[in-house]
Amino acid sequence: MPTIAYLVNQYPKVSHSFIRREISALEEKDIQIKRFSLRSSPEALVDPDDQIESRKTFYILNTSLPAHARSILKLLLARPTRFLRALGQCLAMGYRSNRGLIRHCFYFVEACTLAEQLRKQGISHVHAHFGTNSTAVAALAHHLGGTTYSFTIHGPEEFDKPECLAIARKVRYAAFVVTVSSFGRSQVYRWIPCDTWPKVKVVHCGFEPAYRNGATPSQDARRLVCVGRLCEQKGQLLLVQAVAKLTEERMDFKLILAGDGPHRAEIEKLIDQHRLREYVEITGWISSRQVRDELLAARALVLPSFAEGLPVVIMEAMALRRPVLSTYVAGIPELVIPGENGWLIPAGSIDLLVEGMKEVLDAPADVLRELGEHAQQRVFARHDIHAEADKLKRHFLACAGTPRC
Repeated sequence: MPTIAYLVNQYPKVSHSFIRREISALEEKDIQIKRFSLRSSPEALVDPDDQIESRKTFYILNTSLPAHARSILKLLLARPTRFLRALGQCLAMGYRSNRGLIRHCFYFVEACTLAEQLRKQGISHVHAHFGTNSTAVAALAHHLGGTTYSFTIHGPEEFDKPECLAIARKVRYAAFVVTVSSFGRSQVYRWIPCDTWPKVKVVHCGFEPAYRNGATPSQDARRLVCVGRLCEQKGQLLLVQAVAKLTEERMDFKLILAGDGPHRAEIEKLIDQHRLREYVEITGWISSRQVRDELLAARALVLPSFAEGLPVVIMEAMALRRPVLSTYVAGIPELVIPGENGWLIPAGSIDLLVEGMKEVLDAPADVLRELGEHAQQRVFARHDIHAEADKLKRHFLACAGTPRC
């Protein structure tokens, strides 16, 4: 079986537990994985499983400057033509990037160190998550050392600025490309030649086997939970405004915002402005196990996102028989079916969000039970981690016969 290098910008990370699950499922299928990360996460690792993963991970930016310099010199002396072509690719990627040429020169240095590590460990294929800097480094390592590479596009960043991220160039040289939804695949199709469309594969993110054991939500549970980074695209500011409107109607409920992020101060300010401390609680960063507990304690997951790929937490909620209130955005409608396993509303509307939350809070026990059962059935059929890992394994094995350039 081949050894695959997994490369992520920051790994492990609180919001990247789905990558950890993917790696674990592949290792159960006899695919050996070597973990590489450009840098460590600035967030404290509260999950014991993440702490274990951290000890298994090689951090490229922890390499000393002399070691970086030695990798560059070795590659230049051993393969000067390939080295100069890779540098040209680096400049081409950086030319239209919003991150600039200088940042891409740093990626080139990181790629030299990665290429040297791959050579030492006899690894011939790299799989990167996210089509941003991690894939840029994987692509440059390919041009430097001849290793094949693939990458997973999650969105929405790759969908918002595909030209700045040189998505078409990265796809051109990749062995294959993964998207986590059909919507994501369609967005990649928009920016690449149609003769490269067969490279783009859909492999869904999977969920923990432990999520299979959720009980039916109690009608007495007056808790709603929103799980995600506190940032503009997740819509939590809109959610707090919707809570303010609901309290005017004297509805009894509690909203849990599970997560942290750059918008926390603004959200806290809005909570205080509307005197909602009794109704809204922010947990800060919590472990995967704590996320599961919060979902189990809630009546439903509420995620009023403006931009997404396909959130893993929706899959996890549905696996626990929790219906979902979310928006008609990106890959979400591929999983959440209104009236069957949850509710969908147009993104950005406070009034429709309020109406949706009312429906969730007023739903009788038999409706919650039916929605939850259908939710679990759908996510089991589409997002089982072992079935999705089988797809990835097939793609990796096909790469084993791909000639090195």
